[in-house]
Amino acid sequence: MSKQSSCIRICLFCLGLLVAFQVKADAQPLVFLNWADYMDPGLLTEFKQQTGIEVKQTYYDSDENRDQIMAASDGGGYDLILVSGLALHSYLKQGWLAKLPQPLSHGVKKIEELWWQAFPGAKTHAVPFFWGTLGIAYRTDLIHEPITHWRQFFNPGPELKGKISLINSGREVLAMALKSLGYSLNTRNKQQFNEALALMKQQSPHVGSYNYVDLDESSALISGETVAAMMYSGDALMLQEYSDNIAYVLPNEGGNIWVDYLAIPAKAKNPKGAMAFINFLNQAKQAAQLASFVYYASPNQAAWAHLPADFLQDETIFPSQKSLENSEFFTPLPPRLLKKLNQEFQTIVD
Repeated sequence: MSKQSSCIRICLFCLGLLVAFQVKADAQPLVFLNWADYMDPGLLTEFKQQTGIEVKQTYYDSDENRDQIMAASDGGGYDLILVSGLALHSYLKQGWLAKLPQPLSHGVKKIEELWWQAFPGAKTHAVPFFWGTLGIAYRTDLIHEPITHWRQFFNPGPELKGKISLINSGREVLAMALKSLGYSLNTRNKQQFNEALALMKQQSPHVGSYNYVDLDESSALISGETVAAMMYSGDALMLQEYSDNIAYVLPNEGGNIWVDYLAIPAKAKNPKGAMAFINFLNQAKQAAQLASFVYYASPNQAAWAHLPADFLQDETIFPSQKSLENSEFFTPLPPRLLKKLNQEFQTIVD
């Protein structure tokens, strides 16, 4: 190699370092609207080390709360949002979401097609993040009979009265009331809808809380203040770290199969950083690490090779087809029914 070509290579190397340093120095923070406890802090540190981009998380505590936050800012103020599949239709209608840049990265392309197709708009505007089920977590040591049906939850026996915790979401509570009556959680039938509302009102005097239980050692499910709680599958596994007496069941009538998506707002100030973060999270090892942290099923097939067998075989995380046969994805309700539900649910909670 000549001295000239050697000098050129050294100069190019130094220029590369300078450019990399400049990217890190100029990197804008990434503002992420997310659920609490839904991101491994170690991955945030690793992403910042690789890119210089700091991810700043802002949290919401219910789907309704997230919708209110987005409406208040007309979809602005965030670079990345965690949005439920059910909300995608509304967010797209409001013009709040940007189209995904094409082509997608190799890691993102490893996501199972089922989750792209589960909700309209996902294929073009949102990347599947995790999926799971909505069922019941309960204390096996504080009840005499295992919970296997929603009717045990909505028509509670003496040992459950005042010891039940629900989610502060009218749509999800109504859906499970419909399931307990043997109806589809997406019914538009007025009589079935009203029957479920009546069941919710009948249940309400026996409900201890309409707030989602905490997911740490202070949880009401750990103390025994709550004996049975409406809960997302992975959260029940998180609580099992503190007590072996907590079981999770997807009732025989079925439940809700939910999918969460990562989406970039149309008004994002750092859309490139947001897409870089999405790509980072969909690298096989990172996707597996995050799945292990949150106890949910990764839709990214490349992650599975990096997950232990007991994780992949856990039916709370990856339910069998048989256990899912009575479960459904949500579809949007007509505005008039949704308005009625929200009004009725507010009177129940108040």
